[in-house]
Amino acid sequence: MADLAEFISIRNAVAADAAQIAAIYNYYISNTIITFEVNEITAATIIDRLHHVLADGFPWIVLENGKTLVGYAYATKFRDREAYRYTAESTVYLDPEQTGRGYGARLYRELLDRLKRMGIHVVIGVVSLPNPASVRLHESFGFKQTAHLQQVGFKFGQWIDVGDWQLIL
Repeated sequence: MADLAEFISIRNAVAADAAQIAAIYNYYISNTIITFEVNEITAATIIDRLHHVLADGFPWIVLENGKTLVGYAYATKFRDREAYRYTAESTVYLDPEQTGRGYGARLYRELLDRLKRMGIHVVIGVVSLPNPASVRLHESFGFKQTAHLQQVGFKFGQWIDVGDWQLIL
């Protein structure tokens, strides 16, 4: 039997991926506190966001198993002011049916490698809490928690905390 790893590929995201990316993200919007967005988005919204990320010079990547897109990751400016130019905020999402298989770690490893090659010095992961899977993922790459903001979001009738995890590349 062939090794399943040979069917896994990571590539740059393109506009044609937008519907699949939106479907993954919309699950988290509608069912979790992982994102603070409250209304589902369209593929057109993803295309706009993809263009913005790429125009800023940051990577947006997808992971496929065969021809199935199972997750994505990207980075954005941490803040707009010039002194922050070597700091990025990272984002990773997986199809909820594909978690626990190491895909998130593969995406994150590739994203961090790309950020390091482009001269990024610090990566910030912003995690709504509780989210033990995301905390484990970040800490497995050496991220350290640097902030815990209490009750900064309100979704599904509850106040939600946010933690910041930082990695110096």
